[in-house]
Amino acid sequence: MAPANTHVVRQLQQLIYYHLDNHLLRNALFIAGRLQAYDPKNADNVYLIALCYFRLGQLKSAYDSSRHQALKPGAHVGCSYVFAQACLGLGKYVEGAHALDKSRGNWIRMNSWNKHTESRRQYLPDAAAIHCLQGKLWQRYRDSNKAIDSYAESLKLNPFMWDAFVGLCDLGVNVRIPNIFQMTPEMKRAFSASSSEESTLETLEESPPANSFSQSQTANNVNANQPSSNNDPFTISKNRVNGDVRPNFGIFDKLNIGKASVTPISGGDLDMSSFDTPTGADTSFGHDVYLGKEGGDQMATAANGIEPPLAPVRKARAGPALGTDISVDGPPKMRPNTISSRSRNRAEPEEVGMGRPPSRTHGIGERKRTVSGQAAPSVSVPTTANLAAVANDPNGLQRRSTRLLRSITRSGTLATRDEGELKKKAKATGTKGRSTNPGNVGRVVSGNRIHSDSSGVDGKEQRRPSASQPSGLEQKPKPVSSEALKEKEALTWLFDLFSKLACAYFAQVHFRSQDAIQIYNSITLSQRDTPYILSQIARGYFEQGLYSDAEKIYARLRSIFPSQIEGMERYSTSLWHQKKETDLAFLAHELVDVDRDSPEAWCAVGNSFSVQKDHDQAIKCFKRAVQLDPCFAYAYTLQGHEYISNEENDKALAVFRSAVGVDSRHYNGWYGIGQVFEKQGKYDFAEQHYRTAGGINPSNSLLVTSIGTVLEKLKNPKAALVQYTKACDLMPPSAIARLKRARVLANLKQPHAALEELKLLKAIAPDEANVFFMLGLVHKMLKQKSEAIRNWTIAGNLDPKAQSHIKEEMERLEDMSDEDYDTLPM
Repeated sequence: MAPANTHVVRQLQQLIYYHLDNHLLRNALFIAGRLQAYDPKNADNVYLIALCYFRLGQLKSAYDSSRHQALKPGAHVGCSYVFAQACLGLGKYVEGAHALDKSRGNWIRMNSWNKHTESRRQYLPDAAAIHCLQGKLWQRYRDSNKAIDSYAESLKLNPFMWDAFVGLCDLGVNVRIPNIFQMTPEMKRAFSASSSEESTLETLEESPPANSFSQSQTANNVNANQPSSNNDPFTISKNRVNGDVRPNFGIFDKLNIGKASVTPISGGDLDMSSFDTPTGADTSFGHDVYLGKEGGDQMATAANGIEPPLAPVRKARAGPALGTDISVDGPPKMRPNTISSRSRNRAEPEEVGMGRPPSRTHGIGERKRTVSGQAAPSVSVPTTANLAAVANDPNGLQRRSTRLLRSITRSGTLATRDEGELKKKAKATGTKGRSTNPGNVGRVVSGNRIHSDSSGVDGKEQRRPSASQPSGLEQKPKPVSSEALKEKEALTWLFDLFSKLACAYFAQVHFRSQDAIQIYNSITLSQRDTPYILSQIARGYFEQGLYSDAEKIYARLRSIFPSQIEGMERYSTSLWHQKKETDLAFLAHELVDVDRDSPEAWCAVGNSFSVQKDHDQAIKCFKRAVQLDPCFAYAYTLQGHEYISNEENDKALAVFRSAVGVDSRHYNGWYGIGQVFEKQGKYDFAEQHYRTAGGINPSNSLLVTSIGTVLEKLKNPKAALVQYTKACDLMPPSAIARLKRARVLANLKQPHAALEELKLLKAIAPDEANVFFMLGLVHKMLKQKSEAIRNWTIAGNLDPKAQSHIKEEMERLEDMSDEDYDTLPM
C-alpha cells in the first residue's frame, strides 16, 4: 500500500475537529472512518475515531477501537485516555488504569495549563487530567490509597481540577485547602517571565541598536500584529522573531510556555537573500489546534502547520550608495499620542505607489524602469512635483495610488496643502521617528510620515526625547504591566472563589452543614443563585433534618432552573418526610418529563408511591434507578427502607450492603443495616453499625438517638441518657430525642427532670399524643392524679386509637398504692 498523503490526512483531521467542535458527532464519525481507512496505522487516526465513538456514548465501540493502541508499551496518549474513559463507563477499572500507566512516559510532563484560548486548544489531555481520571478509576475499584495519590498529583499540577478535590473529600481525606488553591511554581515563573519580557521590550524600544536594520526589524517584529484589545488575555497575535512565527499569549498562556524571548537580529553581516518574501513557518504544530475567532484561513493554515506570512519584502538592489549604509527599515513602533494606526494603514499604500517600497533604497544616480522598460524619473525625496510627473507618465504602470495622485495634481491648491501638511507631520513626529541621513533620504520611515533634511536632528536624539520636551511627548506606560496586573488580580479572585467553595464542600462532606451554609451565604449573590450552590445549601438543611427549610431552597432552585435534575432525590425525600403527597407526585411527573433516564427522577417516583403506602411499586422504581446508575448509592438505600416496610429484612440487608459497597462513606446504608439488625433483635450488631454511621456523620441527631435506643434495649439506661442528651444538643427541636430522654429520666427516678423535658417538648410538638401520655405518667409518679388524668384525656382526643390503653392506665391509677408510684412502665 502506498504511503498516505500527509496533506490529505491533515485535511481530514481538520474536518474531524471542525465537526467535533461544532458538536456534529455523526459527521465527525463518518469522516473519521474515512481517515482510518485511508491511513489505518496512524495512532492519531485511531484516537480520533475512538473519540467520536466515546462522545456519541458508544462506550463499547470506543473501547474496541482504541484497545490495540492503548495497550501497547509507550501507547498513544489520546488512545489510552479514551480507552480509560470507556473502561470507567464499562466497569473495567483496573484495565483502564493500567492502560494509562503504559503511556505514562508520554504524558507525565505534559501540561496544558491555560493553553486553551478562543482560537487555540490542545487536542490531547495533559498530566493533570490523566491523573484525575486515574483517581476515578482507582476510587471505583475501591483502592483508596492509589486514588488519593492520583487526585493529589492532579491538584498539584492544576489547582482548578475540581473533580480531583471532590474525589479527595468524598474519600474522607483531611485536605488543607489553603495549600491547594494557591499559585503553583509554574504560575510564579510565568509572572516573573512576564516582568522580564516587559523589561526586554522596553530595552528594544528605547536603546539605540547597532545599525538601522536591527532597530527597524525588531520594532516591526514586536508591533506588527498587536491585538486590537489589550484587555483580552485569550486573544492570540502572531509575532515574527528571526523568521519564526510565535503566538503572543497573555500571562495565562505564558504559564505554560515559559519566558518568551525577543531577540533582535544582529546587523553585522546581512544576507540580502533573507529579505525575500517569507514562505511560512515550520510545518509542525505540535498538539495545537486553531479554531474560533481567527477561523477561516488561519485555521486551515495552522492545521497544516503553515502560518500566513507577513507583507512581502522586496530584495534590495546593489547600487552606488555614496558611502551610505544600505539597510532596510520597517515602520517604527508608534506611540499612542501620534498619528492613529488607521491613518498609518491608509497612507502606506500611497507611498508604495510613489515608487518607494519599504524594503528598498536608491542611490542618487539610480534610475528606475517601468514594466515597459522605459526609464522612470529619478526619485530622491518625493515632492508633489515629482509625484505629478510620475503620475502623468503615460508609459508607466499606473497603480491605484497613482490615479489618486493624478486627480490630486489637477487641483493645485490641494497638492500644495497636502505638501504642507506632510511637512508639518514630519516636524510633529520627528522626535519619535527613525534617524535619516543624506545617503538614505529616500527610505520609507513610516506609512504616514516623511522626513526632510531640514529637521536638523540626528536619530539618537529623536529616539530619546530630552527633559525639555513638552509633557505630551513623554512615553506612556507599557500596557504589558497593567495587563499582567489585571490577570494576576483575576487569578487571585479565582483562587479566593474556589477556596470558599472548597471550604464549604469540605464542611458539607464532613457533615458540618451549618458551617457550609454559612460559607455559601457569604458568596456573592450572582454566584449563590446558581444550580450547584443552591443545591448544596438545600442539601445542608436536608442533612440536618430541617426538611421544610430544604424544601424552600429546592423550590427556589426549581423556579430558577426548572430542568435541574441533580439533588432532586433529596428534594423528593424532604417532601416524603413532610407527607406532601400532591407536591411529591407533581415533582415526580416533572422530573420524568425532563429526563426519563435519570436515577433521580425514578427515586422521586418511588418516593411518591412510598408515601401512598404502595411499597411494591416503590421498590420497582428504585430498582429502575439502580439499573440506570449502578453507582447511585441513595437508590439502594431507599429500596432497602421499602423492604423493611414490607418486613423483608434479608432483602433489605442485601441492598443496604450494596449501598455501602458503592460508597463506603454512605452513612444511610450503615444506618439501614443497623435498622435490620435491631428488628432482628441483634442489638450488639445494630449498635456497631449505628456507631459506624455516626462516625461518618457525627452531627446527625437521628443516628445518635438510634445508638441510645439500642443501648436502652441493652439495659444500659445511663449510657442511653448520654446519647439522648447529645442528640438534643445537636438538634434542640428534635422531638424524638427529647421524648426518649424524658422516658429514661423517668426510669432513672428523676421525674422532675423528666417533667421539665416534657414541657419543652410540649412546646415543640403540641399535637403529639405520646407527649401528653408521657406527661400523664410523670404526673402519676409525682402523685398528681388530676394532672395525669387531664393529660391522658388530651392524648385520647389526639389519638382515638389509644383510648383503650389510656383507659387501662386511668383504672390502674385508681387502684395503685403508694409503693406503686415509684415505678413507671416502659
